[in-house]
Amino acid sequence: MTSLALPKSDLAAIPPTAFVLRSRPLRDHIELVTTSRFSDNIWVLTPAVHQVHKRQISLHFLDVPIQFRQTVKELFFALLVIDLPPGHKESRVVTIYARFLKIKKFLVWVAQRGGTALDALTPQDLLDFRAHIKSERNSRGNDLAKLASVRLLWQFRSKLTSGTLPLDPHPLWFDATVHGRRQMSQARENRTPRIPEQVLAPLMTWALRWVEDFADDVLQARSDWADLQATVPDVDRTRGVTTRRLSALLSEYRADRRPLPRVGRTPKPIRGRAPVNLNHLAREAGVHQETIRQQHRYWHLIQEALDDVGLDNATYLRTPIRASLDSEPWLRAVATDDIGTLLRRLQSACYIVIAYLSGMRDAEIKHLERGCLQRWCDEDGEPIRYKLTSQAFKGENTPLGVQATWVVNATVARAVDVLERLVPVPQRLLFASPPVPKRTRGKPKESHATVNDINAFSAWVNDYCAERRRSDGIPTVDGRPWRFTTRQFRRTLAWSIARQPGRSIAGAIQYRHHSVQMFEGYAGTSSSGFRQEVEAEQAFTRGDQLCDLVLDATPGRLAGPAGEEAEARLKAIARDVQFPGKVIADRKRLQRHITRHDPHVYPGEFVTCVYNPDRALCRRAETDGPSLQHCQPLACRNVALTTSNIDAFRRWLVQMEERLGDPTMAPYLRGRLAQRRDEVAQFLADNDIPKGANGGAANDHG
Repeated sequence: MTSLALPKSDLAAIPPTAFVLRSRPLRDHIELVTTSRFSDNIWVLTPAVHQVHKRQISLHFLDVPIQFRQTVKELFFALLVIDLPPGHKESRVVTIYARFLKIKKFLVWVAQRGGTALDALTPQDLLDFRAHIKSERNSRGNDLAKLASVRLLWQFRSKLTSGTLPLDPHPLWFDATVHGRRQMSQARENRTPRIPEQVLAPLMTWALRWVEDFADDVLQARSDWADLQATVPDVDRTRGVTTRRLSALLSEYRADRRPLPRVGRTPKPIRGRAPVNLNHLAREAGVHQETIRQQHRYWHLIQEALDDVGLDNATYLRTPIRASLDSEPWLRAVATDDIGTLLRRLQSACYIVIAYLSGMRDAEIKHLERGCLQRWCDEDGEPIRYKLTSQAFKGENTPLGVQATWVVNATVARAVDVLERLVPVPQRLLFASPPVPKRTRGKPKESHATVNDINAFSAWVNDYCAERRRSDGIPTVDGRPWRFTTRQFRRTLAWSIARQPGRSIAGAIQYRHHSVQMFEGYAGTSSSGFRQEVEAEQAFTRGDQLCDLVLDATPGRLAGPAGEEAEARLKAIARDVQFPGKVIADRKRLQRHITRHDPHVYPGEFVTCVYNPDRALCRRAETDGPSLQHCQPLACRNVALTTSNIDAFRRWLVQMEERLGDPTMAPYLRGRLAQRRDEVAQFLADNDIPKGANGGAANDHG
């Protein structure tokens, strides 16, 4: 096939001195004249990356086969300066970098096959490339991203003077049928796995222990260690001062029956002597280490103490351990070699708490700064609400990000307080890495480093539990440790709110949201907030619940005022999804049919709403469906009851009976609760549901 690219004479050559970032907003204090030009073999893109946790990124054109180098430069110049063909949207700098890596791999593959020009490629070459990336067995989304990047060499043909693909590869790579479109649709779905509840519950428990209990011990140990490192006395020329100070220190060790500190954790002696940590002793005594090393008389004092109290297995600080587990200190003491590790574990625990309980993305968490937390207090000065402020990037119209707010709970506020104590005072960003004196950087960790830290935190929990024979470690999944990523926390939070509000995890962390409207503020002011993800999860939840009801053939499965109408709507759905001699058994396929033929049945915990807007007592002008948090189940004629709904009412009645049995309850409150109990009991009786009958095993439709 012939190329449809414009003739070279119709395209103006790009000046060698053209700035490749001229159309991009730059970081503060960076001048355009210091940035990369078209003729450079390396284009440094970092000046146009505004997310503080992103690493240095550059386009290295010397890694591209020389015969394709000019084409690639022209393509990425057009992407960076936003000189785009019709229909193309502006790409972010980090996205452009990712596309460069994918196109480079394609061109290296072409060169290895002897290719010398793009327009000489044949349809079979393009099909072979698709087969090649499939053979690498990566995810479908990864494969589609590679193919989409390579297709830019055709889509930008009007911007290239040195060769383009000879044809659009899309028809070759994707069948123009429903199946092909379904492939693309599935690639856009959120495929981030949610953290299993049996994994999440202990992970959150241990993260909360670190934030609420262990943090003070770790931070105090860091402070004590920093004080020891802060000053080193001059060499003692008189010898007398050193003798007195060292003797006093060793007397303390002997009086406390405290073993002398060991260098590291090696049992091997140093030059025939026991591996005593002389440096630590010198700092504790306030003398210079070299003074002790050079004088035999000092070693004699140390040897006497060593014979009396022995040698420890490491060097430990004197910081008292105040936090406990099962009435025992959670650590014997803090070893100096473990300071950095403990600080990283504490920072990881803070990240886990914030990520799961706020719904913030990784970039949003990494931009938390000192002073980002605001407290709203009542008239008595008690905090009643907390607000976090950070930068949001995804879904915004600027690479600079926009300020966004998240309403959070007291647990997240505690994690932020810990971070402000953890990070040295001059440091602005709360997730600077690593938070250790003399090695602190102002830049937060990159996402992959945070992922490694979270998984290291999980491994620490299991090692700690195994060493102490505890049973509350983090279990494996399919025989392997769960691999955490930063995206999983937001995904799991959305799932938890949509599918199981108020259950075990939520109860353990005092987190009880029952609908999207009840956690207004978690989405923040960002247009790319959390609300849409929860609404999507709620839609999937309703589809699953309706699938259960459709596939349940039990006669009289729904009671209540709208029970018969619910039965009729579900039967209609059952007829729609049946074909002659065949019933759809695939739940995903069934969900698609339910969506197409929506019966407007909304399962809930206490009632199943058979929505009719004309008689809905919860009707709100701004909603197209029921507002379940405004439901009036005892009066509304839209109410149907599943077995699970009836069981929920019965459990509630039992709880009311227990509360009414409290002799200390105020008379007014007792009267109101008794009235409500009688109303619920009468409601069940009016719908022919005996108050004390056994409703059988719940199917958890609600």
